[in-house]
Amino acid sequence: MPTANADRVVANLRQLAEFGKYKTGIHRPSLTPPHLQSMTWLKGELEALGHKTVIDGIGNVFGFSQAKGRKVLSGSHLESQNHAGWLDGPLGVVYALEAARAIKADPAFADCGVDVGAWCDEEGHFGFFMGSRSACGELSEADIDKAFDRTNGRKMRDALAESGLTGRERVVVDPKQYVGYLEAHIEQGDWLEATEQKIGVVTSIVGIRQFRITFEGVQNHAGTTRMAIRKDAGLALARLAVDIDDRFPSLAGPRSVWTTGRITLDPGGHSIIPGGAEMLFQIRDADPAVLDRLEAALLEMIAAANAKGPCRVQTEALRKTIPAVMAEPFQAALDAAAEAFAPGKHERIPSGAGHDAQVFAQHMPAGMMFVPSIGGISHHWAENTSDEDIGIGAQVFVDAVARLLKGNQ
Repeated sequence: MPTANADRVVANLRQLAEFGKYKTGIHRPSLTPPHLQSMTWLKGELEALGHKTVIDGIGNVFGFSQAKGRKVLSGSHLESQNHAGWLDGPLGVVYALEAARAIKADPAFADCGVDVGAWCDEEGHFGFFMGSRSACGELSEADIDKAFDRTNGRKMRDALAESGLTGRERVVVDPKQYVGYLEAHIEQGDWLEATEQKIGVVTSIVGIRQFRITFEGVQNHAGTTRMAIRKDAGLALARLAVDIDDRFPSLAGPRSVWTTGRITLDPGGHSIIPGGAEMLFQIRDADPAVLDRLEAALLEMIAAANAKGPCRVQTEALRKTIPAVMAEPFQAALDAAAEAFAPGKHERIPSGAGHDAQVFAQHMPAGMMFVPSIGGISHHWAENTSDEDIGIGAQVFVDAVARLLKGNQ
């Protein structure tokens, strides 16, 4: 079976970490100069491999193998969260690149190939899964027109123009050309490390429902307005947050999570009763029925808060992604590869984070693999994985790709 060059994989990841280097991690938001540098680097590596390579009109990097037989599509993303880690995304891109190299170098796989993709904006600076949705034909021109950078308000159209991508066609892949899609990622949690496992074989990826909840009260003087007549939007927000935490546990599944990610009070002064308040709220679970149940409860609580007063409460759905189950043949291939190179050190686990694989899973069989994250840290510049674990993961990934291409797990 083909083998991975672990030293080359680590060296490639270190090279990518120079683009947008920040402390021990990177700051490489979508369609910024460091992101464009990383895209150009990948394009060069794919061209050196002999792949037909293109950066398309949404900022996806594609490398197409010239092989005529069975193919696997593989990749991840190159951009980062703001001031974040060096492996979240790039690990999956470099594993895909290494699998393409290993398959091409093995005469036994002369008719097989690995197409490689780096999907733009997985981290959601402009939207959610913009690149992978585009590659699957799900993203409209109107979606791009409406998209803007959540950090600075820059329109995506302007960012694409400044990146020299305006006027380029967006590439849509044909699912019928592939055995399926396989992605690797750091776990972003501590389960593998805590249980001393080397490989996580992903069974499912959560769906995410995200809401903006706004509260309208009356702004007034904090010292002269009697408590009995106040319409304090901040207090209304706090009461709803507590109600959610009281009610959700009885309705949740075993792995349901919910988070109030941001609270904003308007105008936010010491001596001013907030006339407005906003909370960004998110629910995650792999079971659509659980998500439906939690969302229904949220809407009921908002309706009750409106009926009780004294503040008006409104909600807006910002994001809804579909949970995805990973294909059993892909899980089996990863199990077999992990047993060959990390015997007894692998486990099937769900993903609590969203990934491009869940978009591709709606169009073709898909699988996903995790390697350990030191301390479970991610979305922070302290994110890390040992070189040893990166190397083991690369070999398992290449082996799983080979098994899928040969059709035997």
